[in-house]
Amino acid sequence: MPFPGANVEMEMKTRAFTLIELLVVIVIITILMGLAFPVFQSIQTQAKKTQAKNDVIQIVTAVNAFYTEYGRYPTTETTDVNATYGTGNSSGLLFNELRGKTATLNTRQIVFISPPEDSTQANPKGKIGSDGQFYDPWGSAYALRMDADYDNQVANPFGGNGGAGADPIRQGVIAWSLGKDLTLGKNGKFTGSDDVISWQ
Repeated sequence: MPFPGANVEMEMKTRAFTLIELLVVIVIITILMGLAFPVFQSIQTQAKKTQAKNDVIQIVTAVNAFYTEYGRYPTTETTDVNATYGTGNSSGLLFNELRGKTATLNTRQIVFISPPEDSTQANPKGKIGSDGQFYDPWGSAYALRMDADYDNQVANPFGGNGGAGADPIRQGVIAWSLGKDLTLGKNGKFTGSDDVISWQ
């Protein structure tokens, strides 16, 4: 036992990682990230589909509320085909009416729908853009069709055998999102597609 004041050399060992150990750890982390990324993508895709489903239901509810308030749909068109918006026919004026921004059809300027707005972008994701259209989480304008001839039916955009119900659909208004691929259906059918619809 050393006594006080004795000069004793103590051996200290230090432990460090070798290059092989560091490479093994990096490979393991890379593999774990590779496994986690698809799961994260799947969760993100499902969240976007849920948001789109909520949005199309909100759109249908807003148009039906307009109908309840005014006894007519928020369009001056007289055929269902012409009262199809968001697919080649801009829905900007329609959403301005539903948001109470204009008083052409919504004379009391009642707010029937109030989605977030980003007027700095032409097609923001999940918001109203600078053109007044309501965009889905993938950046495509929501499409909707109203019963402009008031026969309580509208044509199914997927047809009668596309897996999205009968054609015609016995509702006054329908809405849909084209999904991530930004195209209507998969091979012309709803079955197997990433589209989101309000009527199922």
